[in-house]
Amino acid sequence: MSRRSSVAAGRASPGAASPGWASLGWISLGLAALPLAIATANLFLLRRPDPASDRPSVSVLIPARDEEANIADAVAHVLANRDVEIELLVLDDGSTDATAAILAAIDDPRLAVLRGEGVLPAGWSGKQYACKRLAARARHDLMVFVDADVRLAPDALVRLAGAMQADASLGLASGVPLQVTRSWSERLLLPLIHLLLFGYRPIWLDRGKTMPGFAAGCGQLFVARRQAYLATGGHDAIRASLHDGLTLPRAFRRAGFATGLFDATSLASCRMYSSAAGLWSGLGKNATEGMATRRALPLWTVLLGGGHVLPFVLLLRPGLRSRPAALAACCSLGLRLLLVARFRHSLRGAVLHPIGVAALLARQWSALAAARAGRPTQWRGRTYQP
Repeated sequence: MSRRSSVAAGRASPGAASPGWASLGWISLGLAALPLAIATANLFLLRRPDPASDRPSVSVLIPARDEEANIADAVAHVLANRDVEIELLVLDDGSTDATAAILAAIDDPRLAVLRGEGVLPAGWSGKQYACKRLAARARHDLMVFVDADVRLAPDALVRLAGAMQADASLGLASGVPLQVTRSWSERLLLPLIHLLLFGYRPIWLDRGKTMPGFAAGCGQLFVARRQAYLATGGHDAIRASLHDGLTLPRAFRRAGFATGLFDATSLASCRMYSSAAGLWSGLGKNATEGMATRRALPLWTVLLGGGHVLPFVLLLRPGLRSRPAALAACCSLGLRLLLVARFRHSLRGAVLHPIGVAALLARQWSALAAARAGRPTQWRGRTYQP
């Protein structure tokens, strides 16, 4: 064989991956297959609660600040619940719109409206202080904390009570409502709530009271036992937090109480943001309490970027044929489609899944950079220092 022939024979065949690219393909496959396996197990275990066996008494607590577009509907859906004794407390937290007038026009003895003090005590965030005041006025053992943009189904409260009745060890439980998405930004990003909760956090770890770092919930919908809430310190324990979906369950775990997740898809719905700007701001306001820390964000970038963005980047490389990268892309999209089927996400958003994950990571890095630069967070007309 001539020297030219031997050199040609030693070259990789057209389209074959070099060892470096091939390694990236295998890495992306591992990072995509792991959350698919975890989510498959989680969704097998996740259940919608059964109704309580008796007629439970529940205090429903809603903090409201400038919620004229939401509050009437939120109250109506709570009061429409059946087979349950309801006490509904709403705190009007210094609203400057028609929230107070709308609440004043509702004539139902089950509703009581509290007035916010306007100025927050030092060290408190608005929602946590409002929830603290609401909990202090609640009469019943079961307290359901609901955001004003959440709409409860008629059987939601009796099933939330059933979730606590079925597991006496639970001090706090939570579920993610059906996320109503009407714009492309919402369809791309909001379903990633379920990806993070169920693709990277084995819910069988909820069966014990250990590992507070693995505790998680959804700040839109919580149900707590009064005794556990008081023993934990309740919202006093997370007074400065803007991310109660993480910090409240972790406070309960640290105090020795179990927390858990249930399937709330058919129990409640929520449209969190009505604009792309609001969504971008909302994703950033609490980022540094979750993913966007100096230690956590590099790891999340590897996990999410490597499992859900890298496979598609590899497949777009001209001339590259990588079976591991193709399998990784199938795992990533398969996971997203699994979540679409279970939680009724938008199929159109799922098609652009890698773009959504890349946008989420970009938002986290920008939030971390803003916090490192000392820029404050603006939310609901209030300013919070990092």
